[in-house]
Amino acid sequence: MKYLYLIQQAMVWILTIYWLYQLIVSLCSLVKLKDKPLIEEKNHKFMAILPAHNEENVIVNLIDSLNKQDYPKELLDIYVIADNCTDNTAKLAREAGAIVVERHEDDPAKKTKGAALQWFLKQKIEEDADYDAFCVFDADNIVDKNFFKAMNKKLCQGEEVVQGYRDIKNPSDSWVSAGYAIFYWTMNRFYHLARYNLGLSPLINGTGFMVKFDVIKPTGWNTKTLTEDIEFSLKRIIQGKKLGWATDAIVYDEQPVGFKQSWSQRSRWTIGHIQCLHEYTKPLAGAVRKNKTMMNFDGLLYMLGSIPMFVMTIVLVVLNFVMYILGGMNVTDLLINCLRYILPTFFLPIFVGIVIMLIDKKPIRPMIKGLILYPLFLGSWLLINFKCLFVRNTKWEKIEHVRDIKIKDVA
Repeated sequence: MKYLYLIQQAMVWILTIYWLYQLIVSLCSLVKLKDKPLIEEKNHKFMAILPAHNEENVIVNLIDSLNKQDYPKELLDIYVIADNCTDNTAKLAREAGAIVVERHEDDPAKKTKGAALQWFLKQKIEEDADYDAFCVFDADNIVDKNFFKAMNKKLCQGEEVVQGYRDIKNPSDSWVSAGYAIFYWTMNRFYHLARYNLGLSPLINGTGFMVKFDVIKPTGWNTKTLTEDIEFSLKRIIQGKKLGWATDAIVYDEQPVGFKQSWSQRSRWTIGHIQCLHEYTKPLAGAVRKNKTMMNFDGLLYMLGSIPMFVMTIVLVVLNFVMYILGGMNVTDLLINCLRYILPTFFLPIFVGIVIMLIDKKPIRPMIKGLILYPLFLGSWLLINFKCLFVRNTKWEKIEHVRDIKIKDVA
C-alpha cells in the first residue's frame, strides 16, 4: 500500500505542475505587448491555396471572400486544387476567378490534404514561381478582407510561418458546433496568443496559415501524418524556429453540427496526434537537450499534454479505486480525489469559455446551450482519445459542408 500511495502522490504532483504551468502561460495572453518593428516595407506576392474535394456547395463563397481582400489584386493568385473531384467544384471555381489545377490519385493513402499540398507545391518549386509566401485555406472557409494585409505585415516583421485567427462561421448551429467554437476561441487566446506573447511558439492550426515560400523550397511540403499542420509545426520547433501568430488575420471555418461527423473528424485528429507522438517525441526531447530553450520544452509538453496526460489521469483514477478496495483509502477521500479530477476537466472549461467570450466580445446568449453542454463535448473527446488508443481507423471520411454563409454575413 505504501508504494501505491507514493505512486499516486508522484502522479498527482506531475499533473498539478503540468496544469499550473499551462495556467501561468495562459495568463500571459492578457498582457498586451508592443508590436514587433518592421524590418522592411513591401507588399509581398501571395498564393492562396485551396485544397478541395467535392466542395461545390461552399467553394465560391471562399473565392468571393478572397477576391474582396483589401490587398493589391495583382499580388494575390488564388489556386484551387480540385482533388479527385466528381462534382462541379473545378467548374465553379474557374467561373469565380480561381486558377484550378486538377489532381487524380488512385492510392487511398494519398487522398489527403497533406498529399495534395505536397503535390501542388512540388510543381511550384520546380517552376521557381515568383511568390513570396502562400496561405492555405479549407474549402469551407471564408476570409476577412484584412487577412492578407495582416499577413503581409507579419512578413515585413520577419515572420516566416504564421497562424491566423481561426473563428467559426456557424457557432450556434448546434451544441456540437458551439463546442468547437468555445474550444477554438480558448486555443486562440490561451494557447497561441499566450505563447506568442511569451516568445514561445504557437502552432499551425489546420487552416488560415501563412508560410514563406523559401521555407519549403529545400524539401517541399513533406508531411506524412493525418495532422499535417501539427507535424509541420513540430518540425519547425525541433529546428529551433518559432511560429508566429496574427490575431487580426481572421478566417471563418464551418464546423460539423452533427455528433457522428464530429466523432469521425476528431478521431482522425487524435490518430494524427498519436502518429506525431510516435514520430516526433524523441526528436523534440533531443531538441530540448541540444538547444536548452523554453520553446523546445514547451513543444515537447504539447506532445505529452494530450494522450500521455490523459492516460496518466485514467491510471490515477483507477489507482484511487484500487487503494479504496484494498482499504488504503476511505470513501470520503475517494470521492474528494475523483472530484478533483472531474471538476477541473469538465466544469472549469465552462467558466473559461465565458471569460473568453467576455474578453473577445463574443455574444454569449446564442451560446448558452453550447456552454451548458460543453462538458459533454469535452467528455466525448476523452472517449475518442480512449478509443483511439486501441482502435485506429485511418480512413479519411469527408465532412459535408453545406452552409451558404458569405463573408458579409459574418464580417
